[in-house]
Amino acid sequence: MIEINKYDVIIVGAGLSGCVMAERFANIKNKKVLIIEKREHIGGNCYDYIDENGILINKYGAHLFHTNDEEVWEYINKFSKWVRWEHEVKCIVDDKIIPLPINITSINMMFNLNIKNEKEMDEWLEQNKIRYDKITNGEEAVKSRFGEQIYEKIFKYYTYKQWNKYPNELNEEVLSRIPLRNNFDTRYFNDRYQVLPEKGYTNFFNQLIDNKNIDIVLNIDFETIKNNISEKKIVIYTGPIDFYFNDKNMEKLEYRSINFIIERYKNTNYYQSNSVINYPSIDIDYTRIVEYKHFLNQKSPHTTIVKEISTDKGDPYYPVLNQKNLTLYNKYKMLAEDEMKNKNIHFLGRLANYKYFNMDQAIKNSLEYFNNNFNL
Repeated sequence: MIEINKYDVIIVGAGLSGCVMAERFANIKNKKVLIIEKREHIGGNCYDYIDENGILINKYGAHLFHTNDEEVWEYINKFSKWVRWEHEVKCIVDDKIIPLPINITSINMMFNLNIKNEKEMDEWLEQNKIRYDKITNGEEAVKSRFGEQIYEKIFKYYTYKQWNKYPNELNEEVLSRIPLRNNFDTRYFNDRYQVLPEKGYTNFFNQLIDNKNIDIVLNIDFETIKNNISEKKIVIYTGPIDFYFNDKNMEKLEYRSINFIIERYKNTNYYQSNSVINYPSIDIDYTRIVEYKHFLNQKSPHTTIVKEISTDKGDPYYPVLNQKNLTLYNKYKMLAEDEMKNKNIHFLGRLANYKYFNMDQAIKNSLEYFNNNFNL
């Protein structure tokens, strides 16, 4: 039985948002913190482990840390050594392996062109993009930047496989964040800091919450202790906001999950030429193949690949951002605001805020939330 009364702060979820908040309360405010986590491990979707081939892999898909935020960069370096890693993604289009994001090399390979510089690339994009008076959905967001041909070859069916919705069924913001280069830069990110934790994300999380003021209990559902928490306690809830309000009999928000198909190959140097290769064709079930041995240039006589197939079933990973869900979320948000006022329960993070966060954004969000609400 958990002695809840001995803790000042209860944090639901051991992912980035929850663990950063736990670290802040423990170190800055010297509060006793309990983290409860329904999974059997800490780290949320960042969790990684060494597999039977001796390769460090992510259980829930590849995670590449990148940021321009100096505060976040300084913060994470307190808990881990980070190694420079400039991530590249490749994509199979018309039997060619082209680099993503779209750049000069991509266009030249796809259309047998000889664009030589940024000026020529800008001219090509200008000639091919479609103009709209107002961007209203994901399809228009893509076509207004890339044009019809690239939309059809890369984005249309990849988006459908990923979201079970075509781009015109999603809000503009879902696809407007896709990077585009007018040069030869084949890196997926152009942030100042692009890194991986030298000893993996799980090690980073262990260091993050290594504090005598922090206790963690795994394999426990919030529902089992929810009614035993005094209203005097601070509660940070990082789970799905609609799960919290199960008793309201409201419609559920939509999320996308992923099935991870692990394949291990003995006595194989590499399975593919790059760490991540995307498959936008509707004829192939999976969206991408990740070969983890590439990351950090790991050494093993064997290799491990993971094929990712998006699904509606399973753990909620990504909010489905369309108008229907955002309208429904606003109803849940009003309930959450009442819970905060009346019961001191704070909703924080990707699932609780029904918003996609990069890792650095999740950390920044938690740091700012703590400073604005508790470090006064």
